[in-house]
Amino acid sequence: MSYPLWSSLNQLKEYKWVDLTHTFDSESPHFSAFENAETKTLYKVKDDGFFAQSWQFPTQYGTHIDAPIHFVEHKRYLHELGLQETVLPLIVLDFSKEVAQDSDFRLTKEHILQWESENGPIESGTFVAFRSDWSKKWPDKEQFENKDNDGHEHLPGWSLDALKYLFEERKIKSIGHETFDTDASVDIRKNNDIVGERYVLGLDTFQIELLTGLDELPTRGSVILAISPKPKNAPGFPVRAFAITPK
Repeated sequence: MSYPLWSSLNQLKEYKWVDLTHTFDSESPHFSAFENAETKTLYKVKDDGFFAQSWQFPTQYGTHIDAPIHFVEHKRYLHELGLQETVLPLIVLDFSKEVAQDSDFRLTKEHILQWESENGPIESGTFVAFRSDWSKKWPDKEQFENKDNDGHEHLPGWSLDALKYLFEERKIKSIGHETFDTDASVDIRKNNDIVGERYVLGLDTFQIELLTGLDELPTRGSVILAISPKPKNAPGFPVRAFAITPK
């Protein structure tokens, strides 16, 4: 007897699988308002016959998924996201060279229009990831935060006009990036708010932050999958994100 899904799985395993998730611990970079993660060993194999730990960390820690409720009241919690929502065709926008020249780089609508003129229109229903190569600074907290002498962070991000173009005109499903926040640090200070992130989550969709491994993926043709626990009424959680891509 043949099982079509088993055959499909065997075929998928012939492709390249890329981990898009940072390994995190108590010393990992994180959003400045949060405390470091804490771990405690509860039981040891040598003494108790099994190994178990207690971990304490904010819901938005390490590579993580943001549920809509994270920034907008009366939107969905993490456990309310459908399974099929978090498995999507993946498009990677590579602006790593621009970020290398300017850590305050803002990915604008104009940048995306230029990208589309060279790569074709962005398809609807996709997950669009902003490759900045900022993830290569992990796990060095000082490099990742990139603070100036006044203590201000300088990290790249999406501009609001780019996000509105992607969601309203290109009808994409979700976004992801390698930094703490959706918005560039300069915009956060200017607006005294994270307006891009608030806009995205206000659409009742999700996003994934602190991605890594985007440099191993092509512009098109991959699929992203995001697996997380299912805590009740949570605004997000660390996620195991990965991509399946042609070799």
